[in-house]
Amino acid sequence: MSEQPAELRNTVRQRYAAAATAAGREDTTDGCCGPEQVEVGDGFGSSLYAASERRQLPTAAIAASLGCGNPTAVAELGEGERVLDLGSGGGIDVLLSARRVGPTGKAYGLDMTEEMLALALSNTEKAGATNVEFLKGTIENIPLPANTIDVVISNCVINLSVDKPAVFAETFRVLTPGGRIGITDVVAEDHLSSQERADRGSYVGCIAGSLTFAEYREQLRAAGFTDVEITSTHQVADLMHSAIIRATKPAMPEAEDACCGVTACCTTAEQSADPRTTITEAKDAAGCACRDAH
Repeated sequence: MSEQPAELRNTVRQRYAAAATAAGREDTTDGCCGPEQVEVGDGFGSSLYAASERRQLPTAAIAASLGCGNPTAVAELGEGERVLDLGSGGGIDVLLSARRVGPTGKAYGLDMTEEMLALALSNTEKAGATNVEFLKGTIENIPLPANTIDVVISNCVINLSVDKPAVFAETFRVLTPGGRIGITDVVAEDHLSSQERADRGSYVGCIAGSLTFAEYREQLRAAGFTDVEITSTHQVADLMHSAIIRATKPAMPEAEDACCGVTACCTTAEQSADPRTTITEAKDAAGCACRDAH
C-alpha cells in the first residue's frame, strides 16, 4: 500500500463524493426503470436489500448504496432504540433504521463527505422521516457523548478506515453498557497477507484495507467487546467475504457505592465506572444532577 493514511482518506472522500453527486443527478420522478446504479462490483449495492425495503425509500438513496450487506436486517433493532450508522452515505440504512426504531427511537448517521450528507438530508426530507439526524465527522472520532447509543451499525465502511482500532474504541465509547454492534463488512481469510489483499482489489474498492477474520476478532476484543461473532455471507473477491459482525459492550457491573455512572459519587475519590469515559461524561449520560466532587 503505497499511499499514506491522509492520502488514502482523501481518495476515499473523493470516491464517495463522486458517488453522491452521481446518485443525486438521477431523475427520481420520470425515470420508468428506476435510477441508474453507481457502478460497483458483484456482491455490493442495493440488490442486497429486499425489494419491499427498496420500495420504501427515495430512489437516490438506493442509487447511492455501495454496501456489502444489509446491517439493519441483522442488528435486530427494537422500538425506542437509539442507533448510529457509521459511514451513512446517502442514508439508506439510517432511513430503514428510523422505521424500525419508531417515533420513540432515533437514528443517527455519521459521514465525512459533504456531498453524501447533502444527499442524505434530501433523501430524509423525501422520506418524511422525523426521528433522524445526520452528523459530519469521521468514524475514528465520533461526535457523540459516551454511553448514548444502543446499537451501532455500519455497511462496508470500516474496511475503508485508516485507523480501525480507533473506530472500535470510539464505537465502544458511545455505546451504552449492554449495547451492541450489528455491521456488515468485507473480511479476508486469515492466511491472506496485506499484499495479497491489495492484489485482489483497491483500498477505495473495499478490498485492500480489509481485516482478516482473526484480526477483526482481536481488535474488537482489544477495544473491550465480548460475544464477538463473524459470519460470512457471500464472496466479494477471491478468498474475500462479506460478513456479518456482531459484538456486545459488557453491561456495567453494579458497585455498592455507584450512582450516576460513577463510584464514590460526589466525593474526592469518585471515578467513572467505565474507564473509557470521564466523570463528567458518565454523569451527563446518566442525567445526574450532581456534577462536582466535594
